[in-house]
Amino acid sequence: MDLLLSTEVIEHVYDPRGFLANAYRMMSPGGYIVVTTPYHGYLKNLVMAVTGRMDKHFTVLWDNGHIKFWSEKTLRQVMTEAGFMDLKFYGSGRLPWLWKSMVMVGRKSQCR
Repeated sequence: MDLLLSTEVIEHVYDPRGFLANAYRMMSPGGYIVVTTPYHGYLKNLVMAVTGRMDKHFTVLWDNGHIKFWSEKTLRQVMTEAGFMDLKFYGSGRLPWLWKSMVMVGRKSQCR
């Protein structure tokens, strides 16, 4: 597989490392992966806290909701652990650093 696309999925997965290991195995050497997930950067979280929106955003009362909350740092770490390289991150929606989602593009190495 030359391209694997995962849109707004990884935040619902109980075992993201297993999910990414399977993705890596399915992909062709040099293939690309695109992952989108809600953005949880530090500035966005600070703004939510100051405006009183943390409980609504991180509610535990939403059945079948998000079980993982990703920042660029944490998504980069798990993608690197899985063997992906050349990771690039982009924000999507809203203002910079308050983005709604982030888009990560990575590549499987040619030789692994």
